Amino acid sequence: MTLSTRIDDYKEITKLLTENYIKGAISGNSNDMKPSFHKDATWYGYVGDDLIEGPIQGLYDWHDNNGAASNLIYSIAAIDIIGNIANVKVELDNWTGLRFTDLLNLLKIDGQWQVMNKVFYLHS
Repeated sequence: MTLSTRIDDYKEITKLLTENYIKGAISGNSNDMKPSFHKDATWYGYVGDDLIEGPIQGLYDWHDNNGAASNLIYSIAAIDIIGNIANVKVELDNWTGLRFTDLLNLLKIDGQWQVMNKVFYLHS
C-alpha cells in the first residue's frame, strides 16, 4: 500500500462519516446516515444497565424517534487502517443532550468503505 493510497483511504472514511453518519445525526433523519453502514451492520452498547444490541436498524429507529442533534459537536478522534479494514473512534457531544464515544469497525467492500459494527459508550 502506497502512502497516497492510505491518504485516500483516510479521506474516504472521513468523507463517509461526515457526509452520512454525522449529517444524519444532525438532521435527525436516519436515511441520511444509512449510506455509512453495511446493510447487515450491528450496534452494541449500554444505556444504564441495559445492553442495547442487534441489527443497525435499532440505531435508525432510536435516531428517528429521538430527533435532530442540531447542536452536535463531533470529532473523528482516530482512524486506524490496516489493509481493507479500519477502526475509527468518534467523539460526539450533545447528541440531543447526550455524549457518546463510538468505535466503528469498517471494511472496504468492492472499493467502498462501510461501517460493519458500531460499539458505543454513553457518558454519564
